[in-house]
Parts: sequence; structure tokens; C-alpha cells
Amino acid sequence: MNFDEFKILLSKVKNIPLPAQNSQFKMAPPFREHLLKKYKEAMLNSKKAGVLALFYPDENDVTKIILILRKTYSGVHSDQVGFPGGKLEEKDKSLKEAAIRETYEEIGVPMHRIEVIRELTEVYIPPSNFYVKPYLGITTIVPQFVKQEDEVEELIEVFLKDLLIEDNVVNKTVSTSYNKDLEVPAFNLNGYTVWGATAMMLSEIKDLLNQTF
Repeated sequence: MNFDEFKILLSKVKNIPLPAQNSQFKMAPPFREHLLKKYKEAMLNSKKAGVLALFYPDENDVTKIILILRKTYSGVHSDQVGFPGGKLEEKDKSLKEAAIRETYEEIGVPMHRIEVIRELTEVYIPPSNFYVKPYLGITTIVPQFVKQEDEVEELIEVFLKDLLIEDNVVNKTVSTSYNKDLEVPAFNLNGYTVWGATAMMLSEIKDLLNQTF
């Protein structure tokens, strides 16, 4: 889909009810319900973060979305695919501002070039005790990505059409932060396995966009 066509679809997206948890749960790991019960108390004092699902045109005016592969480190999200974004800091006026700021810091897209179309449904992440608010946004120019070397291992540029293809929804065995290899629903995008909270957010985006066709 070319980017001009995509922008027309986005004019409809602003007024459509969010698919919310009905969409997210399609891609939720099988142990999620157990974890939500286990972390019920911790959720009351959870940290906050904002992430950005950023769509953009490539040099051929084809619509893409950017994901990132995080560096290998000692944290629970080591070596996982996610959206650019990060935790709310004192200098941020809102989670939306945090998402835009972190997107600039992690992948180099200027903040003034980012237009947020709408917020999406937040997701609680038990291992890190974060409530994450995703936003759907665009930049209308072809980005010149600059990855944050100490945090981002790879930039993953995914065609919109690949996100929407049902055959790219798979079941994969992954190593979780609880030291168990489990089969989970996932997206297979550009050869990367995208699962957990990021897959749940992508599922909502996919269902939201499908309502506009």
C-alpha cells in the first residue's frame, strides 16, 4: 500500500472504537492470565512508559512500520523486538511526549516530524512491572534512521502488507524471563519472532486497520 492511500485510511482510524483487549488477547502468551493474578498487588505501583508504532513511506512511497531489536543485556527485555519508546521521565509532560522523545533518541526521527494519530490500549508487562501506553503515529518523510548504539541492536523495517498477512501469525517456542521454553503466538516479521506485549499491541493495530478496508 502506498503511503497516500494509507493516510486516507488513517482519517478513518481516528474515529473507530479500539479493538482493545479482544485484539490483544489473540496474541497473549498462554501464561498471561496467571501472571496478572500473581502481579495484582505490584500493578498498583507500576511504572509508566510510552511507545510509538511509527508508520512512514520508504523511498518507493510504500508504507512501512519500524520495530527495533534491543541489545543483549541483563534485563528482562534483552534481545527482544519492540517499538521505540521508553519510560516516563520527569521532563516529560505526558506518556505521548515520552514516546515521541524516546523515538527520537532511539531511532533518530526528529520529534517535530512525528504526528501522533491516536493512542492505543495500554498493556501491562509483568516481568518489568510497567504499564505501557502505545501510540499510533506517522512521519510523512522518508526517515533517515540513526539507531542509539548502546540500546538498539537492529532496526527492523516492516512492510505494512506483511503485518496484515495472516500467514505471518505463527506459534513459536521462546525462552521466557521465567526460564521456561513455552509455545506462544507470535508474528513472523522480516525473519524476527515478535511476541509478548509487542505482538499484543501489533494485533490491535492490525485489527484497527482492517476495519478501515
